[in-house]
Amino acid sequence: MIQKYVYGNPIETGAVVQEVSKSEGSSVLLHLSETDEGLEFSCRMNENDVVYGLGEQVRGINKRGFSYISYAADDPVHTENKHSLYGGHNFLILYRQDGAEQTSFGVFVDDPGKVVFDVGETKRNLLKIRTGKDCVVYVIEGDSLKDLAKQFRALTGQSYIAPKWAFGYQQSRWGYLNKSDVKTVVENHRREGIPLEAVYLDIDYMENYKDFTVDPERFSDFPEFVGEMKEQGIHLVPIIDAGVKIERGYRVYEEGVREHYFCREENGENFVGAVWPGKVHFPDVLNTKARAWFGGKYRWLIEQGIDGFWNDMNEPAIFYSEKNLKKVLHEISSIQDDNLDLNEFFHMQEIVEGLCNHPQDYQSFYHDMDGVTVCHDKVHNLYGFYMTRAAAEAFEEIVPDQRILLFSRSSYIGMHRYGGIWTGDNESWWSHLLLSIHQMPSLNLCGILYTGSDLGGFGSDVTEDLLLRWMAFAVFTPLMRNHAAAGTRMQEAYQFDAVESFRNLVRIRYALLPYLYSEYMKAALSDEMYIRPVSFDYPKDRHTFLVEDQLMVGESIMIAPVYTQNAGGRYVYLPEEMMLVRLRSDRKRTYQVLAGGHHYIDVALDEVVFFVKKNRMLPFAVLGDDVKTTQDVSPDRLVWIGFTDDWAEYTLYDDDGISRRYTPKEEWKMIRLSKGEMEGVSADASIV
Repeated sequence: MIQKYVYGNPIETGAVVQEVSKSEGSSVLLHLSETDEGLEFSCRMNENDVVYGLGEQVRGINKRGFSYISYAADDPVHTENKHSLYGGHNFLILYRQDGAEQTSFGVFVDDPGKVVFDVGETKRNLLKIRTGKDCVVYVIEGDSLKDLAKQFRALTGQSYIAPKWAFGYQQSRWGYLNKSDVKTVVENHRREGIPLEAVYLDIDYMENYKDFTVDPERFSDFPEFVGEMKEQGIHLVPIIDAGVKIERGYRVYEEGVREHYFCREENGENFVGAVWPGKVHFPDVLNTKARAWFGGKYRWLIEQGIDGFWNDMNEPAIFYSEKNLKKVLHEISSIQDDNLDLNEFFHMQEIVEGLCNHPQDYQSFYHDMDGVTVCHDKVHNLYGFYMTRAAAEAFEEIVPDQRILLFSRSSYIGMHRYGGIWTGDNESWWSHLLLSIHQMPSLNLCGILYTGSDLGGFGSDVTEDLLLRWMAFAVFTPLMRNHAAAGTRMQEAYQFDAVESFRNLVRIRYALLPYLYSEYMKAALSDEMYIRPVSFDYPKDRHTFLVEDQLMVGESIMIAPVYTQNAGGRYVYLPEEMMLVRLRSDRKRTYQVLAGGHHYIDVALDEVVFFVKKNRMLPFAVLGDDVKTTQDVSPDRLVWIGFTDDWAEYTLYDDDGISRRYTPKEEWKMIRLSKGEMEGVSADASIV
């Protein structure tokens, strides 16, 4: 059951697709009080209550004990004291596991401005949600965690579906400066036998960092180059940033100024910020006409053969605003001859560091939301969503029956219908590997299925062992992209001594693709979660609510990644008897039955392990020696890995991987096999 409560005059965000009648008053599950700044909703939490959700945030899967601020922030240093990351995902579930009379419920706060979720930080057993005065609150009641999640997913719409090739291994780096660099990456992967699907083009492919341009020297004959790469099975995926460079003669800039398509200051002048190209204007993507105009600009690259994009810097990030820079420079000049004491020095440091993404900048420009002027600060979390929506809506016109890879850095609830996300500019830290594990189910709960982190970490220098462990986890995430920053260690798989191990890990990913793709598609088309906390599958087992580093992936398996340096394995909790699958390569597989309970398992650096649930099975592709792309994975060459003492069933999904004509449910293939027809170990522990 979903109840809808409307307060003030809320902005229509586009987050919700399901019609829900307005309820009078306020929910009995949340106490409402008014403050000078807005509204506050609160609820007492029992000692064993668990809080799930909030999408892309720091800390664990259970969100209790900290405050989270929904206000998209350009901050790559994701330490546990940070309150905001790149997205605004205002949905949580408060689950009561102790059988108390109080109801478990979900809450979605549809407010695109700043929302604060104090999940027991100020008072341990008190949940407080602080919003503006204008918002819509949806309260969801249901029978189980899965039911609450499914209702929310139905409320907000079907998740984005990427082309099948986007589930292959992908390579990126800020610093591929020309065609030669890209060709070298492809050649080295092919030489080492490491499958590769895509190479990304960061900001250096552009002409002077201008959107929808290609440098004519470094990437000459671009359509021919795109075609050459496609002949080798490689998709080129360019970055698109939010800021449009201010430059006379630059067509995108000239059109935007002429048609009044940029965000404006209160006096009507175009707002001037700065990012990679220097001074820029920001397209007013919250305006219908401007959004259609900006989305239409993707056509130029699509016509040159591009079929994938990543939208970046769309919080939007602002290095500085023109006005704030002048203010800071004036203040610094006034003290340049001073003998700065402690307080003055730190003040100077504070104002310089505060240039980037300053709150006053977000309060100083406006959107024309189809005739209604709205301060950006009030709709901040919508910007990344609507930039991605601009592209997705344009794709439906440009290539109506073709899937285009599209993901974003910043997002809001509802954007999951138009594209995926990656989790932003992380670091090559072991803690960020664990953070990625924590973020996956929280993002899935909010509808964002196509997601993954920059495996190996974007900033800092990765070590070989960290990259191996990260890749072993990323085998199971829909987006498997190795991405690093300029100036860091080169971290393509072939740069390390353990090339064979990296090759095997990527080949394991391709062998698992029939299962991973099938589970993703079934989840997207049925409003389910692809990756879930263990407790969602075993809610009657209190121990599962304490498990923060194991995940359910699809209907058949549980994973338990290793995320600690120098660890030769890890402890695992099994909620029931399961079969351990140990993969040294796609051709080296061993199986072992483990009883329910606590176990220590050895996991070598070059291994992938997972656990198969009882009476379940999964497809596993038989790969040839020369697998290069997803096209080389045949759906007709499968072995079935299963754990049963009798028989098991599996619903297999497949399609052409390109068109938007998804296979209807009645044509999903139900596979039923006896234990003698599968690989693995039977439930009575006899080798099959």
